[in-house]
Parts: sequence; C-alpha cells; structure tokens
Amino acid sequence: MMSGPLSETVQRFTAETLKAASKQSKGCYVIPIRLRRAIKHFIRDQQDQHMKRKVARLSESFNNIKDANMQLVASTAREIIEDPFKYVGCSKRWKIESSYGDIGLKYRDEQTIAYVASRMPAVFSACHRVLTEVKRRIPEFSPKRVLDFGAGTGSGFWAMREVWPNSLEKVNIVEPSQSMQRAGLSLIKDLKNLPLIKSYGSLQALTQDIKTDRKHDLVIASYVLGEIPTLKDRITIVRQLWDLTQDVLVLMEPGTPHGANIISQLRSHILWMEKRKSRKLAKTPNHACKDLMTHKCGAHIVAPCPHDGACPLDNTGKYCHFVQRLQRTTTQLAYKGLQIDPNSTCSCLK
Repeated sequence: MMSGPLSETVQRFTAETLKAASKQSKGCYVIPIRLRRAIKHFIRDQQDQHMKRKVARLSESFNNIKDANMQLVASTAREIIEDPFKYVGCSKRWKIESSYGDIGLKYRDEQTIAYVASRMPAVFSACHRVLTEVKRRIPEFSPKRVLDFGAGTGSGFWAMREVWPNSLEKVNIVEPSQSMQRAGLSLIKDLKNLPLIKSYGSLQALTQDIKTDRKHDLVIASYVLGEIPTLKDRITIVRQLWDLTQDVLVLMEPGTPHGANIISQLRSHILWMEKRKSRKLAKTPNHACKDLMTHKCGAHIVAPCPHDGACPLDNTGKYCHFVQRLQRTTTQLAYKGLQIDPNSTCSCLK
C-alpha cells in the first residue's frame, strides 16, 4: 500500500498481467548462501540436542494460536467494520509484557532457536518475493529509512538487503522478544556495511524515542498481525504503522483463509480511513488545507490488487494468496523432515 498521490510509474494491471505475474512465483527460490551459513552457525553455537522436539512444539504452538484466533467472537469483528473508530481509544496495546496478546506466542530462547532452524528460511523467501514485486512495480522506489514491526529474527531485514543492497541507511526494529532480538543480531554479526539498526520492544518505545522525523520510507509487518488476537488490536497497530509510513506499507500474513481475511480487513480500513480524511479536508474552506490534502492524504494499493475498490473475492469463498516454492536448507531438512510441503504461501498487501 502506497501513501500519498499515485505515481504515474505505478501500473494499473489487468487480469491478464496479474496472472502472468503470479506465474513468477512458481520458480523454486534458493536461500542465499550468506543466510544459510548464518543460520547454520547460529544453530551450531546453540548445541541443542532436542531441536526436533522443539521444532514440533513450535509448530503446535502456531496451530494453537490459529485455532484460538478463529474462535474469537464474530460480533467484535462486525462492530469494528460498522464503526472502525469505536475501540481506538480503549484498545489494548501490543506490549512486551503480554507479547502478542493474551493468547499469543511468547518467544523465549527455546522457541527462538526452533524458529530460526525451521521457519526463518520460508518467511525470508516470502518476504523476498513480496519486496521484489514492490521493486518491480515501483522501480524508482529505493528505501533509506525502514521500520520492521514484529521483526522476529530478521527475515524481513535479510530480504530488504537482498532487494535493495545499497540503499538502506537506518532500520528501526520493533520486536518484544529479547530472545528474538538477540538472535537477529547474532545472525547479522558477520555482514559488512550494515545500516544503523535500533531495536525497540514496542511501538510506544519507538514513538517516544523519535519525536521528530517519524516517517519511514518503508514499513513492513510480516507474519505478525495474525499473532495479535483481536481485530480491534490489529487495527490500532496498523493505524500506528500507517502514521509512521512515508511511502510504502507492506503487510504480510500466511496464505490461508484466516491470513487473507486479516489482510482484507486492514486493507478496507486504511482505504476507508484515508477517503474519510480526504472528504473532511475537501470540505475545509482554507485553501492551505486543501493543498496539504493533495500531498499528504490518500492511499493506493500497489499489489496484489489492480485497484483501490472493494475486493471482488469478498464473500465468494475464495481468498487471495500466492505460492512461493523454496529449496529447503539443510537445517530445515534435519529438523522438519521431508514430509513438509516445500511451498511457502502468503497473503499480502502492498
């Protein structure tokens, strides 16, 4: 999703061109050797004899989160859709004390090691696919200042380094798990020419630290919103992320009906919010305010939709996602086994 007026370089895709673009994801992606080595060295340093058991427990934890989220009361979602501002003032915040919410997953050292061994390569490949598409559709876009929300062990950062190897100057990371933060720093310790990286435990800590120059060229939230248990909390967080976005906001979730539904709801909310803001400013008699509206207001979908209207898949029983195949790393083969489907599926909004 892009903030501000739509650039003429952003194409309006037809159904045929979108189908052609989707076929690009059928290729089998190979994890860069730098990341494979970093993961291998990290796992070797841990010297954990029970890794397979921890990987299995981590997968079970993710399934429990998904089941719990699916069972949340549907009336809350209906209330948010009917009145998107109803819970903004009283919503809980994404806090380090509660990690990702009352039913969320708390990443301690045990879960972090299992995550790096089993899930990080797949998350990286999906992030790389999405960011590559951003670069393809907005070729002049080259982010210098980046915010990675729910950064985990740094999959998004590794993907950004591959897509824009020379542009990154400052990266702000928001990750409530100290274990995840430590692992992320350990994985990049041998990389050269790193940008300035600052880590925060919450969005509140970030916003308190950056009183000025709050905007980021690129804001990314990958595979994290689904771990936040309620729609009202997700909307609160995404509104904060949107306020911190100068150019492009990327939201990614697993390519499941639940993940696609999260993306669809947040897409609708941001578009509704910006249209509402534009209508209010358009009614303002002050010409300065109208000039400000031209430059500061508006949201436009870069991908996957070719438009800013209602999603045609809503209420059809189908859901929006893509498949990115990847060649499994030696650590994945060792700890997850060969029976896992080598496809990383993802629903995303750019």
